Amino acid sequence: MSPSLAAPATSDDESNEGATPRRRAPSFSLASLRVEAFRNLADATFEPSDRINVVFGQNGQGKTSLLEAIYVVATTKSFRTARLREVTTHQRGGFSVRASFIERRGDLPSLERQHTAVYAEGSLHVRLDGNRPQTLADYAVRSPVVVFHPEELTLSTGPAALRRRLLDRVALYRSPTVAAELSRYTRALRARQELLRRGATEAELTSYESILASSGSIVSRARREAVESLVEPTLEAFRRIAAPDLELTLRYRNGGSEDSDAFARELEQRRSNDRNAVTATFGPHRDELELKLNGRAARQVASQGQHRAITLSLKAAETNAVTSITGLEPIQLLDDVSSELDRERTEALLIFLAETRGQVFATTTRPELLTPSLGPENTKLFQVVNGELKSA
Repeated sequence: MSPSLAAPATSDDESNEGATPRRRAPSFSLASLRVEAFRNLADATFEPSDRINVVFGQNGQGKTSLLEAIYVVATTKSFRTARLREVTTHQRGGFSVRASFIERRGDLPSLERQHTAVYAEGSLHVRLDGNRPQTLADYAVRSPVVVFHPEELTLSTGPAALRRRLLDRVALYRSPTVAAELSRYTRALRARQELLRRGATEAELTSYESILASSGSIVSRARREAVESLVEPTLEAFRRIAAPDLELTLRYRNGGSEDSDAFARELEQRRSNDRNAVTATFGPHRDELELKLNGRAARQVASQGQHRAITLSLKAAETNAVTSITGLEPIQLLDDVSSELDRERTEALLIFLAETRGQVFATTTRPELLTPSLGPENTKLFQVVNGELKSA
């Protein structure tokens, strides 16, 4: 399949005979973005296309910062750092990002929502249409977004924590309360390890193990369900991207248990072993998403190109899962991935971009690799120079 061929028009495309079809507006899109004091970006308002936006410029100019700003206002998190204070412009000590998102569902009128994320005095404050959300998770699931950046090319080669985060992102859309359970589990896990080292009483240990068993079993169940929603779309995408003689398999290896009573009993039995361990030897913090190529561990046998194909497939599956759960096509943020992909994987990426229904933001230092294949009727170009964003 050649990436120079745009995806064919479907029944909901707007088209006239002899004219190039333009896709329908996506079910969820960013209409405008206002950034202030965010990394190296100049204070500005950004009004993108509702289809494909290619943001280009040399390295260090602010391309990634623009995607990060979209991600922060949509999810309350950064994909570049766990510390939001690193995002602020040093002279100003805080930042604000304000976004207008549009949601479209069937024949219902379009719904416009205002999302605001303001970081000040060491805390992030978010508002949805001017109101404080009940939880940050409730806020995040209202604005579905999937990000693909160069570091995620290690999704199939790096530590299991990367794959657990993928499962947790999908699980969040299925049940926003999972985020709170995971946080509760993590705090109790640290507390139990400290109690074990101090030689705490059985009553103290039992108290924290009860929390671990309750929250841990919920997290385990949510992750298994997330894997189940990822398997088929991952395999379908992999069949399109990779060589036909390769068979990919995915399997969830549960480090804990979905049975809270069995979970608690196992923790009690492992106290002596866990006392000298860095962390507990049982629980969802030891979960793994196993990836195999032709029956062998992908981490051991896959080539660099095959790892990239696996990662692209997992990200496509994440998009599919979020769409199925929410009924909305998530915004796609692709950060300079073309520079890290070989020719065949770049071709697969372009096919994905041409066929996706959702809104896309893709950054690159080489716009000539992307724009000819995407079609001017669906694509808007922006250039970033020294943090200044302008239409190209």
